[in-house]
Amino acid sequence: MTMMTTAPSTLYQKLVASHTVAVLDEQNVLLFCDLHLMNEYTSPQAFAGLRDAGRNVPMPGQNVAVVSHIIPTHPVRHRVIQEPASALQATNLKANCVRHGIPLFDTNDPLQGIEHVIAPEHGMVRPGMVIICGDSHTTTYGALGALGFGIGTSEVEHVLATQTLVYRLARNMRIRVDGRLPSGTTAKDLILMIISRIGAQGARGFVVEFCGSAISALSVEARFTLCNMAVEAGARGALIAPDATAIDYVLSKAPDIAGDVRERALTHWATLHSDEGAVFDVEHGFDASGVAPFVTWGTSPDQAMAIDANVPRPEAMDDAVKRSSAEQALRYTALAPGQQLAGVPVQHVFIGSCTNARIEDLREVDRVVGSHRVASGVRAMIVPGSGAVKVQAEAEGIAARLMAAGFEWRQPGCSMCLAMNDDVLAPGQRCASTTNRNFEGRQGRGAITHLMSPAMAAAAAITGRITDVRTLETTI
Repeated sequence: MTMMTTAPSTLYQKLVASHTVAVLDEQNVLLFCDLHLMNEYTSPQAFAGLRDAGRNVPMPGQNVAVVSHIIPTHPVRHRVIQEPASALQATNLKANCVRHGIPLFDTNDPLQGIEHVIAPEHGMVRPGMVIICGDSHTTTYGALGALGFGIGTSEVEHVLATQTLVYRLARNMRIRVDGRLPSGTTAKDLILMIISRIGAQGARGFVVEFCGSAISALSVEARFTLCNMAVEAGARGALIAPDATAIDYVLSKAPDIAGDVRERALTHWATLHSDEGAVFDVEHGFDASGVAPFVTWGTSPDQAMAIDANVPRPEAMDDAVKRSSAEQALRYTALAPGQQLAGVPVQHVFIGSCTNARIEDLREVDRVVGSHRVASGVRAMIVPGSGAVKVQAEAEGIAARLMAAGFEWRQPGCSMCLAMNDDVLAPGQRCASTTNRNFEGRQGRGAITHLMSPAMAAAAAITGRITDVRTLETTI
């Protein structure tokens, strides 16, 4: 490993320096990876490559596999993947994990769930780590001061074989958010606002460090949401320097960190921050006090607006590319320029995904729903992010109350976030969704997705339309 430099460094630079096995050239290093997460759909070719080359996995304990994307979420005791291709993916993953000694959260493991939910909740994620996965939302782990990012299938094979990765260095961006989020707004609203301001490519090529009083005030679960969606602005990573909130979370999930190990860890974690005088290539600043509940109106996460604003008019946009994109988005979402989003009917509500399916999210849904019921004509689904979240929500009475209100209570998995299983919207259906992407066809061919917070999705479920949760909460 290379030694850290004495010049002022950003947190990102410190993490890269501490994990660099070799400097390859000015732009690339060989990076050691503390933890490699795998799922059933990005790993098959990698394992095949290992087999063809006669290679083994030298550090199986630093690799963990999860079945999550293709798994059905029907509320049954024993799940069976019926679709043949998907079943084969799951079977192959299990066989490969057994062969190489890699831990697996399989289809009916009681702790199975979405990779980006189960890894932190089981104490796998600690400050200062480098964590990779064949999934773009690996940026989630930056909430705990770990550098997480997605990789491709060929890179998965390289990591399995060597526990290292040829890594192209990113640039440094700092986003400072001060002030206090108003009542009715959450980290989901904050990140949608930021993405709408800097654009879907605004952080392309950068690792973003979030800081400021508003960030410090967020819970760890809210920080997961923030870092998870940084990739929707093109970020190659997202980081928040680990503070007492993050460290308390990690220690509560990792009882193995004790005694001398704990003291050494705390000493090291105290160094994980950007130094005074560290230089960032780009900096942005935002005031949290002005954030309203945000909802997407188009087919990209940056096509979002405050719930009390009007759908933009493409003809008023100076940029020809943005204008054309907006025109296409409005054709797809069947919205009119200048229209208000509040009041637009929805036929489906989906609460889940690695962005917003943790216990804190489900508690917020429960609070907003209260004594209300799901509106007539609306199908509302809740898919917990993991078996542990599901059990906790059931123990707290959340599941029973929401089912009594008319919500479907499903088994854990990625589900309708990307519709790789049988949780798929029909063409023309409009969905209020707590997920991270609203691309055309993401939740089903011809289906329309509006991204929003769990609180806003809950409000949509009980009113049958996109609703400003702040106005709803004055009556509950």
